[in-house]
Amino acid sequence: MVKNKTTIKTIGVLTSGGDCAGLNAVIRAVTHRAIQGYGWRVLGIHDGTQGLMDSPPRCEELTLKLFTGNILRMGGTILGTTNKGDPFDFPMPDGSRINRSKEFAQGFKELELDGLIGIGGDGSLDILNRLTKLGGINFIGVPKTIDNDVPLTEFAVGFSTAVSTAVEALDRLQPTAASHERVMILEVMGRDAGHIALNAGIGGGADVILIPEIPYRLEPIAEKIKTLHEQGRDHALIICSEAARPADGEASMNEHSHGQKRYGGIGDQLGEQINAATGAETRVTVLGHVQRGGIPNSHDRIIASAFGVRAVDLLASGENGRMVAWQHRQVVDLPLDEVTSRTREVDITDTLVQTARGLGISLGD
Repeated sequence: MVKNKTTIKTIGVLTSGGDCAGLNAVIRAVTHRAIQGYGWRVLGIHDGTQGLMDSPPRCEELTLKLFTGNILRMGGTILGTTNKGDPFDFPMPDGSRINRSKEFAQGFKELELDGLIGIGGDGSLDILNRLTKLGGINFIGVPKTIDNDVPLTEFAVGFSTAVSTAVEALDRLQPTAASHERVMILEVMGRDAGHIALNAGIGGGADVILIPEIPYRLEPIAEKIKTLHEQGRDHALIICSEAARPADGEASMNEHSHGQKRYGGIGDQLGEQINAATGAETRVTVLGHVQRGGIPNSHDRIIASAFGVRAVDLLASGENGRMVAWQHRQVVDLPLDEVTSRTREVDITDTLVQTARGLGISLGD
């Protein structure tokens, strides 16, 4: 057992924001390192920030016995999560909104925690950073998101599995496209960042990749399909990010319950336009939440494990307000204030953008 340099006895761990593959691997790593390395107790907080705001706080003690089986391989999160209800602007049943941030700190104190590790995306890490500052809570953040848009880290937990899922979808669409001489369009998630579409498009052999950072025009896409036909190929694969937008318009949005608007519909829009412009028969597949679920791949499990161990070690060394990150093939840690004050979209001079162009893939510009 490593000698503990702090007075920590009990820590909490929670998942916040949307789910993704690899969250349970982080929880497992945190539990193993905290118990075996430092002799601490670990409490898993249920349903993210909501678990600490409820009275009494909702949690369970995490032990090594819990992680002897299949949990490392499970998608989702055994603790539950939420991407609704900002504690600083919490919606109430009567339609009003109140500030419940003090309840978060009160729940932390009630559980007699000495530190907290939060696994979240850019939005939830920002909220957790503000909450823990306000409550005087020792906090370490772990980045997770399939979008890979958390700044200053090359990888966030969940991204690699999402890309693998999208590549597998392209692998399955290609034979059907070839058999029926069709243009297959795959719409993937990513919000305002095109990392999933770019990575999966290269890995899955797409002919056209459309991302939010490079507004597209229909003419280059139609020209690419025509060129493929002239080269003797009667089918094509197109992958588009949900937030891809035309050069002369806006990204496609769908309205959901309670008036919420989310990206979506670009695949169907493109399918009709490409059919009209080229005469090609098109089919559209929207991958949706399939990208977020399922068994984490080996890369996500490894990144998650490294992040979880480092997060515990940071608490043990007295660090606070930091986020673990992956840079240059190793885990580093950075001030959360530097992370939550920016976003990470695809750099159009990025190596992978140049790789796509070098392969003759059309980016629609």
